Amino acid sequence: MQAQIGFAHFLAQTDAVGGTLLAFLLLMSVASWYLIVTKALALWLEWRRTAAFLEIFWNAPSVGAVQRRLEDRHPDEPFSHLAWHAIVASQHHQRHGANRLNQAGSPSEFLTRAIRRVIDEDTARLESGLTLLASVGSTAPFIGLFGTVWGVYHALVAIGLSGQGTLDKVAGPVGEALIMTALGLAVAIPAVLAYNAFVRSNRLVLARLDAFAHDLFAVLTTGSHLGDTGTGAVVPLKPAALKA
Repeated sequence: MQAQIGFAHFLAQTDAVGGTLLAFLLLMSVASWYLIVTKALALWLEWRRTAAFLEIFWNAPSVGAVQRRLEDRHPDEPFSHLAWHAIVASQHHQRHGANRLNQAGSPSEFLTRAIRRVIDEDTARLESGLTLLASVGSTAPFIGLFGTVWGVYHALVAIGLSGQGTLDKVAGPVGEALIMTALGLAVAIPAVLAYNAFVRSNRLVLARLDAFAHDLFAVLTTGSHLGDTGTGAVVPLKPAALKA
């Protein structure tokens, strides 16, 4: 009897409803793990690229030097993406003024809108996929529980028809049905942990991006991007916090 109890025996005994639930859990697990691996790798690469870009940006002699570098190497992470669009927006308004409604306002107002738009775009990109992880984490346990209830129901029906309700007859079918609960938790737990980790990481990225946006705005609106002290010496750009 013990040799027949297990996951393989459960698969052999399950019906169409149980098989459908198992298929859903499998798809949810594959989708969540694919998202976890790809998103974690993308965030790791972005952290490295961000550190390299910020080092280059704050040691550049001028915004023009930063712009030339970004023209040679297209922005591939949030900070360089923000810097590129902010520089382009500032230069565009200086050259062409307010020719359309979406360009109305002073140069600083136009730059502020451009920065906010880029931050919103990066926020949406960083949060992409989190809805799927949240959905998997919240629904997988209930799918597993439904499978357990369904399996226990069929086990009790089979026991009732056989007329044998002893413990050795009940333990096997009920234990196999509980496998569905374990599978639901196995799918949900990694999704919940990954969701929380990504939310914390995104919050940190956005906080740093917001601070960088304030420094970038100050650099582009105060004229400090000229990088010339009047003595012929070129001073690298520095964050506003370091200038005080």
